[in-house]
Amino acid sequence: MSAEGTEDDPWVLKTAPGSSEYRMWRDETADPPALVCQVGSTTLRYHLSAIDDLTAWLREQDGWVALGAADEQKPAPDGSVEAWGRSESNPVGGWYGLRKGYRGRFGMYLPPLLEALGLAELTHEARNNRVRARA
Repeated sequence: MSAEGTEDDPWVLKTAPGSSEYRMWRDETADPPALVCQVGSTTLRYHLSAIDDLTAWLREQDGWVALGAADEQKPAPDGSVEAWGRSESNPVGGWYGLRKGYRGRFGMYLPPLLEALGLAELTHEARNNRVRARA
């Protein structure tokens, strides 16, 4: 990927089905350091550690994992990336999303970034996409 992953040179990504484009970049000056996700006029923020933490978790899963993307107010499917991104047993002890009301969709926006960074493989179906760590 040629982008730097900064606000001035963000990663330009597409959701797994390829239906929506969005931008992401690192904000290491934020407290805590954040991964900013700009989807149209909506800004979501996740812990920056999500890149390394999700990659490590996917390696532990030893196979394909459902994305399970869901808004914060909706339940996440058990065993999915979305459920892990909210779990009290993950490295941040709960939500990776930093902005209340906009903490969901972790399973929608993080896996395509991992794929673009060469850290994961992602299916690109119309629905029910899955991800796994690259070998």
